[in-house]
Amino acid sequence: MQRHKLAFSLLIFSLLPLSLLARPYVLVLSQEDLKEIPSSPATTDVDPTESPPEWDEFGDSDSKPEHELDPGSWRPIFEPDAATNSASNLDPEMEQYYSAVEKMFSAVTDGEVRVVEEAVAEIEELATVKGNSHARSVLGFLYGLGQIKERDKAKAFLYHHFAADGGNLQSKSALAYTYYRQQMYEKAIILYAELAEVAVNSFLISKDSPVIEPVRIHNGAEENKDVLRKSRGEDDDVFQILEYQAQKGNAGAMFKIGYFYYFGLRGLRRDHAKALAWFSKAAEKGEPRSMELLGEIFARGAGVERNYTKALEWLTLAAKLQLSSAYNGMGYLYVKGYGVQKKNYSKAKEYFERAADNDDAGGHYNLGVMHLKGIGVKRDVRLACQYFIVAANAGQPKAFYQLAKMFHMGVGLRKNLAVATALYKLVAEQGPWNSLSRWALESYLKGDVGKAFLLYSRMAELGYEIAQSNAAWILDKYAERSMCMGESGFCTDSERHQRAHSLWWQASEQGNEHAALLIGDAYYYGRGTERDYERAAEAYMHAKSQSNAQAMFNLGYMHEHGQGLPVDLHLAKRYYDQALEIDAAAKLPVTLALSSLWIRKNYADSFMVHVIDSLPEVYPKIEGWVENVILEDGNAMILALFVCLITVLYFREQQRRNVVVPPAAAGEVGIRDHNMDHAPPALN
Repeated sequence: MQRHKLAFSLLIFSLLPLSLLARPYVLVLSQEDLKEIPSSPATTDVDPTESPPEWDEFGDSDSKPEHELDPGSWRPIFEPDAATNSASNLDPEMEQYYSAVEKMFSAVTDGEVRVVEEAVAEIEELATVKGNSHARSVLGFLYGLGQIKERDKAKAFLYHHFAADGGNLQSKSALAYTYYRQQMYEKAIILYAELAEVAVNSFLISKDSPVIEPVRIHNGAEENKDVLRKSRGEDDDVFQILEYQAQKGNAGAMFKIGYFYYFGLRGLRRDHAKALAWFSKAAEKGEPRSMELLGEIFARGAGVERNYTKALEWLTLAAKLQLSSAYNGMGYLYVKGYGVQKKNYSKAKEYFERAADNDDAGGHYNLGVMHLKGIGVKRDVRLACQYFIVAANAGQPKAFYQLAKMFHMGVGLRKNLAVATALYKLVAEQGPWNSLSRWALESYLKGDVGKAFLLYSRMAELGYEIAQSNAAWILDKYAERSMCMGESGFCTDSERHQRAHSLWWQASEQGNEHAALLIGDAYYYGRGTERDYERAAEAYMHAKSQSNAQAMFNLGYMHEHGQGLPVDLHLAKRYYDQALEIDAAAKLPVTLALSSLWIRKNYADSFMVHVIDSLPEVYPKIEGWVENVILEDGNAMILALFVCLITVLYFREQQRRNVVVPPAAAGEVGIRDHNMDHAPPALN
């Protein structure tokens, strides 16, 4: 690559459909971001000594289980089978904590406000009297949300601060997000760096899992039915068909089912035993991807006794069947010295290069680590940076972690705390607390909207944009069913609007244009806040920057009518035209708006302009009359019959006028043909 100019675009992609994801994060690196670092001598691959202490970039094979990585997690409540071993060793205080939290969620499911209050009182006693850090974290969450407790950001911050000091990582995440929103990067980066390290330690060893993003349960204002259907786990029709094919001996179907169980995809919980069984069956039929993951399973000891020799055997078999990504796992074993006689950096580099040559993200990442640390090669931070960027483009989360550290410490890249914090946040959100999204989705699919709302609200506090929009959408969509509670029972409509407004606002800050659009609507119509056309215009401008057609139309309307923006008919037309360019479905409203604009331009202060200006006031009255009168049971039928009668009478009158009556003879009286009463009206 040319030295005089280096510009890279860094995008996050996932193996999940793009409709499930938040907006991609974009990072552009220029020549100014890169620092000159002299090359260092290569570490010889025959050196039998251990790697330097900081050399942990290929993962720790003795990584902790998730319940230890996320102390105080609600896993024993939502996944009791998976947390059986850890739950059996709880002290009485933690048993009391989990009992109170479970009581709170059960009461939310049953709609028992009094029982929820009792559970919160128990949690408060644990937090204030016994100083339990995890109870303090929950209390901070309830104060921040305003659930049962009065909404008090200061108390929420204080409780999270003490909980974080006591080791609760979710409170650290809440504090980090609070600092991040206020652009206090010096404080936010310390917390996010710690959280990102925990997240990296929870990742798999040699075969990186797909980046699991929380599922967006809505698409705009409507429920995201297609995505939800694919998240029903074993109840999904497609999964059942796949399982039937696997039982009939289809090796590809066997691999897919094992893959879903191993990584916990499509609404399934991770089940290493089932994954191992399906991978073994598929491997017997010569399925190379299953062989590679069997190598990962034995290297990690996931559901089996760790055996690096078997791991190398399975990876070698997969590589012989032309599965290039298996070379990455083989390189990992050689660089760590697992399952082989001794470490061999040259061999490891060779295998990483084979994987990278076939566009394997793990291969690029591991080559980046070797060049960053000078392991078996000359230290070259520029080249390492290029490898990390390629890996990050392919969705490799550990590559983002490395880039974050480089920006944080100023190693190879110019120090930039804002960028480093954003990248750490990105990695931290893949940590074990991400399980909240799975529990929330499971609750929603079971119809337990209140529990889903509470779980999404917890995630929203930790800074997850999708959770913020999901919680806000539940409030708007389900009203009282959302189990939104204040100090004195269920939330009023105004309280729900205010809470949804706050959540939508946070989501809009993180690039959600639909949220920005709804914030604009809230200010424009005065829903959950005071009417403010200028702030509405600001929100619409933010949504417009995300190429939102509705926001462009709204900006055109505000320029046309001088609401929060200066009257500018030319700019209004430009916005209307842009809305149509982006969304063809906007043709009818744009055509009507352009017609209004033409009348306003050519017949200023005319009667027609006054009629157009009065429509926003008249329309709600007409809409209310239609809903309350016309659509009332029975009235619609009466109105339809009345319209039919008027139509018939109209055509009869037209027919009568068009009939030519011959002049009658003197003294004769015209005799009417009674058969005409039954003839259909003539359509002229």
